[in-house]
Amino acid sequence: MEIQVIPIEKPEPINFILGQSHFIKTVEDIHEALVNSVPGIKFGLAFCEASGKCLVRWTGTDEAMIELAKKNALAIGAGHSFILFLNEGFFPVNVLNAVKAVPEVARVFCATANPTEVLVAQIELGRGILGVVDGSAPKGVEGEEDVAWRKAFLRKIGYKIG
Repeated sequence: MEIQVIPIEKPEPINFILGQSHFIKTVEDIHEALVNSVPGIKFGLAFCEASGKCLVRWTGTDEAMIELAKKNALAIGAGHSFILFLNEGFFPVNVLNAVKAVPEVARVFCATANPTEVLVAQIELGRGILGVVDGSAPKGVEGEEDVAWRKAFLRKIGYKIG
């Protein structure tokens, strides 16, 4: 077995969701879940088919996000994995439950805009995702000023009231 580290290539502000599913229908079902959750959402989705032609299947509403999804899915190359890129102004918090509710979705590895690296195992049969490194390690524990900043920030961007 060989373990490879695959960096996710994307512009800094772009969020993505990386997951695993079990059926080619994933492509259309995640697409429908997204457009039904957030009208006008701009995204690109790619899915690594694990049998048959073993193609990277794709869909989306934004050409740049579609290209990012296809490029990163091909680099990861793990069977039945999917990667979904959300264009600026769209966030995983608004679609994550809808994605997880898609019957084919078996697991979500991460939902982030952070620099991320995917740990992939290569064996004779193919490739599989072992896990992800999402961003940096903690540098300490938040203090009172940090708590105040966090609470103010969530209210400033409209996720909390008051």
